[in-house]
Amino acid sequence: MQLWTTGVASARGSARTAQEIEAAGWDGMLVVDSQTLSGDPYVSLALAAAATTRIGLGTGVTNSVTRHAAATATAITSVNRVSNGRAVLGIGRGDSALAHLGRAPARLAQFERYLRQLQTYLRGEAVSFDEIDIPHDVAPPMSALALHDAPSASRITWIADGAKVPVEVAASGPKVIAMAARHAERVMFTLGADTERLAWGIALARQARKEAGLDPDGIAFGAYVNLGCHSDMAAARSLVRGGLTTFARFSVMHGKANGPVSAKDRDVLEALRSNYDMKAHTQGDSRQAGTLTDDFIDRFAIVGPPDRCIERLQSLAKLGLDKVAISGAARGASAEDAAVGRDLLAKRVLPGMRH
Repeated sequence: MQLWTTGVASARGSARTAQEIEAAGWDGMLVVDSQTLSGDPYVSLALAAAATTRIGLGTGVTNSVTRHAAATATAITSVNRVSNGRAVLGIGRGDSALAHLGRAPARLAQFERYLRQLQTYLRGEAVSFDEIDIPHDVAPPMSALALHDAPSASRITWIADGAKVPVEVAASGPKVIAMAARHAERVMFTLGADTERLAWGIALARQARKEAGLDPDGIAFGAYVNLGCHSDMAAARSLVRGGLTTFARFSVMHGKANGPVSAKDRDVLEALRSNYDMKAHTQGDSRQAGTLTDDFIDRFAIVGPPDRCIERLQSLAKLGLDKVAISGAARGASAEDAAVGRDLLAKRVLPGMRH
């Protein structure tokens, strides 16, 4: 099972961070795409690619609204070229990137249409102009120009002669899990680290592929997981509390908790949703962070000393996950505890997962 890190996109710091991640033994590095909270992900990934030789590089995650599918395909394929085939594209319906534009996540129909177009572009194939949903009041049809000749469809021709970038869809609800199963190379669950919930997601994805006439075994599975490694459980929980609010909220964003969930956990999720302050997104000292109980954190995240973290990660591998993207200490956590956690991950957890 590959272990990747997640973090912000920093043009000035990405090269150094990527070198540190590679030296520590991680398999890859994902950066967020949230234009008002972070730098440009593709600039950061390109700089990281130039500074490293081994680790995978990708978005964790971009969305289907703030960039046209052709622009996204061009950007990530460019990263793939400069990294010699190490790029992946992580995508979801959008959260903070859209919230800071006054919008909720993309509608399901738009998201699925975008995924189809994105995969078509990434294969170097043509997308019909009729499928491109640029409003006419923004840019009228090209026919209005009365050109002598013009393209008959939208295609990124230079992409066709290289390796295709794999697409990973972040998913928590049943409809998006099914979409991801039909259109992506990997489903990246945002269901927490609870094995019952992840098993539910895997079964749902396999069934969706079977119903679509696809091989149920023809897709990979991974997960975004909040992990806090520390010998003191209270400190370990504090490391992930802020980041966990973000991922847990995905399972109740629209009012109904997704997947298997106990009555107590449902109460926590509902309290999290009603108390969520986007202005304190990911922060461990936020209003929403205070809604998470210790019991909830212990199940939905991976927290504790190295041996406990290794055991929990191994249980995810046994489910069939081949990739885990780990979010560590969030804003508001103790800097000293965060440093301890990073050291334990590099010296104990990563080596422990290789044996």
